[in-house]
Amino acid sequence: MPKNKKGKRDSAKPAAVKNGFKGETDTSDDEVASEVLSHHSSASEGASAMEESAGAREVDERTEQEDMEDKLKQCIDNLMDKSTKTRLAALESLRRAFSSKQLYDFLAERRITVSDCLERSLKKGGAEEQAAAATLFVLLCVQLGGGDEADECFKMLLPILTYILMDNSASMAARQSCARALGLCSYICAADDGEDLIKVLALLESVFMHSYPNGEGTLPTSRPGGPGLHGAALQAWSLLVTLCPTSKLTKLLDQHLPKLQACLESSDVNYRIAVGETIALLVELGRDMDEQFEVEDSEGLCQCLKSLATDGNKHRAKTDRRKQRSIFREVLHYIERDEFTEETIKFGGTGIRTEQRFHIDNWMKRRSYDAFRQLMESGVREHLKFNHLLRDILGLGPPPSSFALACLPIVHHEKHHYNSAAFKARTKQRSKFRDKRADVM
Repeated sequence: MPKNKKGKRDSAKPAAVKNGFKGETDTSDDEVASEVLSHHSSASEGASAMEESAGAREVDERTEQEDMEDKLKQCIDNLMDKSTKTRLAALESLRRAFSSKQLYDFLAERRITVSDCLERSLKKGGAEEQAAAATLFVLLCVQLGGGDEADECFKMLLPILTYILMDNSASMAARQSCARALGLCSYICAADDGEDLIKVLALLESVFMHSYPNGEGTLPTSRPGGPGLHGAALQAWSLLVTLCPTSKLTKLLDQHLPKLQACLESSDVNYRIAVGETIALLVELGRDMDEQFEVEDSEGLCQCLKSLATDGNKHRAKTDRRKQRSIFREVLHYIERDEFTEETIKFGGTGIRTEQRFHIDNWMKRRSYDAFRQLMESGVREHLKFNHLLRDILGLGPPPSSFALACLPIVHHEKHHYNSAAFKARTKQRSKFRDKRADVM
C-alpha cells in the first residue's frame, strides 16, 4: 500500500472512475435496475396511452357513424311525410350526403325503400320535388356502384323518368333532371345491355332534335326553358354515344353532325356551348374509327367556330362572351389541328403517398368527368378517391391501399364489385371505347 508524505499508509479507497473522470461515483447495481424498470414502466404507460387514444378515436368514429346513419334514416322516413317542405328538405339533405360520402353498406339494404320513396316523389310531387328526386336517384345508382342492385332500381324508375321527360306539360326543370338521370343511369347500369342503351339514346334524340333546323334551314323559335332541356338531353346523349358500337356510331355521325353544325347559330349561349362540345366529341369518335375521318363542310364549320371564338357582341353578358370564346377556341383547335387542351385534376391529399392526379386528355374523358362533376359538385373529389364505379369509368383502377385503409367500408365495397360478373363485363366493354391513359400518381 502506498505511503503518504508523512509515511503513513493511505487507507482511503481509490477514487471511482466514471466516464473517464476521477471523483465521480459509479451508479450501483440497484440504481441501474431501478432505472431499467422505470424505463420499461414509462414505455408501457406510453403504449397503454396510445392504445387508449386509438380506442377512444375508434369509439368516437363509431359514434359519429351511428349518428350520421340515424340522421339518414330520419331523412328517408321524411321522404314519405305529408309536408312538401319536409320532403324537399329530406331530398336536399340526402343529396348532400350521397354526394360527399361513401354509403354503400348503408344503402344496399335500403335501396328498395329509397327507390320506392323517389318513385312516389316523381309520380305525385311538384316540379321542384320531381327534379330533386331524379337527381337523388342518380346518386343512389352511383352509391350502389352500377351492379345488379343499381340495375334493379333503374328498371323500377325507368318508366316514370321516361314519362316525365316526354311529357310536354311537365316543368322544364323536372324534364331536364330526368334527361340527365336517364343518361347517367343508362351509362352506369345499361352499358352491358345494348337494347336498353339504344332505347334511351332514341328518347334523348327525340328531345334535342326539336332544336334542329326545319326543312327551310331555319332554327325553330324556342319556348321558355327549351334550350336548357335540349342541352341536358344532348349532353346525356353524347355521354351514351361513347359506349356505342362502331356500326351504330357511324350512322349517328352521319345523321347528327350536319344538323348540330346548324345549331351553333342558336341564340342561347349554353346550348351553343353544349353543341360545340358535342361536335368535338363526335369528331374525336370518328377519328378514333378512321384517322382520315373528315367533317362534311369542314371549312364552313371552322369559319363558324372562329366567329364564336372571337365573338365580341356587346349585347351578350361579359361572362358569357368569355366562356364562349374559351370553349370554342378549344373546339376550333381540335377540329383544325387535332389539339386538345389538357387538364389535370388533383385529389386525395397533398402527401406523396396520398395525392393522385387524373389527366383529362381527350373529349371523351372530359364528357364523362363533367357529367359526374355536375352531379356531385364538390363531392366528386371524395368519390374519385374511393368510389370504385367512378374510378373504373375514368380508368383510375382500384383505390390505393392508403385510401382503402382510411375508409374500411370500401374494402367490402371492393369485394362486392369485383365479385360481380356484370361489373367485369361492363368494364371490359367500356375499355373498347375509352382511352385508359389516366396518370395515377
